[in-house]
Amino acid sequence: MKLKHEFKNAWGVIRENNAMEQVNNYSKEYMNFLDVGKTERTSAKEIIRLAKEHGYISIEEAINNKSVKPGDKIYANNKDKGVALFLIGEKNLESGMKIVGGHIDAPRIDLKANPLYEDANLGFFKTHYYGGIKKYQWTALPLAMHGVVILQDGKKVDISIGEDHSDPVFCITDLLPHLAADQSQKKLAEGITGEGLNILIGSQPSEGVDKDPVAYHVLKILNEKYGMVEEDFLSAEIEIVPAGCSRELGLDRSMILGYGQDDRSCSYAAVKAILQTESPKYTAVALCVDKEEIGSNGNTGMKSRFFENTVAELIALEGNYNDLKVRRAMANSKVLSADVAVGYDPNFPEVYDKRNSAFIGNGLVLCKYTGSRGKGGCNDANAEFNAEVRRIFNEANVVWQTAELGKVDQGGGGTIAYILAELGAEVIDCGVAVLSMHAPYEVVSKADVYEMYKGYKAFFNINK
Repeated sequence: MKLKHEFKNAWGVIRENNAMEQVNNYSKEYMNFLDVGKTERTSAKEIIRLAKEHGYISIEEAINNKSVKPGDKIYANNKDKGVALFLIGEKNLESGMKIVGGHIDAPRIDLKANPLYEDANLGFFKTHYYGGIKKYQWTALPLAMHGVVILQDGKKVDISIGEDHSDPVFCITDLLPHLAADQSQKKLAEGITGEGLNILIGSQPSEGVDKDPVAYHVLKILNEKYGMVEEDFLSAEIEIVPAGCSRELGLDRSMILGYGQDDRSCSYAAVKAILQTESPKYTAVALCVDKEEIGSNGNTGMKSRFFENTVAELIALEGNYNDLKVRRAMANSKVLSADVAVGYDPNFPEVYDKRNSAFIGNGLVLCKYTGSRGKGGCNDANAEFNAEVRRIFNEANVVWQTAELGKVDQGGGGTIAYILAELGAEVIDCGVAVLSMHAPYEVVSKADVYEMYKGYKAFFNINK
């Protein structure tokens, strides 16, 4: 009898199974998703495109067909910012669903409603950051601009500047070391302030304009390209994200460096897994939501009624609808809350409990609880469901490990797990280890994201 379970390294198992080609192919597809899905809107759009390619129809089409049956593939679009994919199972929805739920928003910088101004012959946008970021990490980086603008006539215009090699990019300036004596004495969190995250957007003045000629020139360019006037910023959603594509990391190309991997790594795995699933006993659901990074609020966050209402629509299509069936469907469901875990970083060992940390390359991560200081705000999965998921992964030869979020009282965080648990579902957090989480560029292992996809697929296909 072994005293302690030893977690496997995923690369060894992958080599034993001659799966290197599958890992590399999956990684390429995933990196393409990261590059296309720089925002929650573009991620949702790409998920819907992939779903349609695999025969999924919209919930509106299903309602028009007035029926739903095992094998049907249905997607629901939540205001272009969230998506739920349903593969209808043999058993009715009242019996419960197998749900893998993650989020597709990521920490970023948003433009304020009145962003445009000029100072010292330079044009800037005022911003407000979204989610938990270290503000200093966003300075002196090439940045891209994405979003939508609703013009005065109601026309919706998509904006994307900074991703193509021929595009200009933007940046937030920082203070040179020679003049940074006072800045260097500040606490790390105060070196760059929230109000200091101003996006540099231009320096060329318009001819014949006396007041704010640089800002005027910038607005003129936006008007020519998108038909915008300054007032249109009031009805715009414009996000600032790192420019450029994700890259392979390391001489051995074993890792992926990219923006937004928390939590698009998990959401993509959920989508890929359900698209590779056929004829499940219980309805399989890949649920990709917005607003997790700011508390899951709003009508596109997990706290909204979107998912519950969509399930109600599908139950109505089964026939003999009543509200109790919806409640039973939720309470009988089993959920993998698809969110990343913090990876152990030997550069900062003081914040981790090494015996209870996730390690890059050791596969999929099960996290029984998140929360902070006394498990506050967490789901805390029960032993029965924890063991059930463990058995599923073992039977499918999925490489997995367990972890928690750093040392007790060191900090903490949360996921969408508790929200579905409040409806009675069995839920456990399940994702991959990430280094530099919430930084403009995050790090994951190719082996880990592949094992995550395998684990989610096994969860969808288990008939228990």
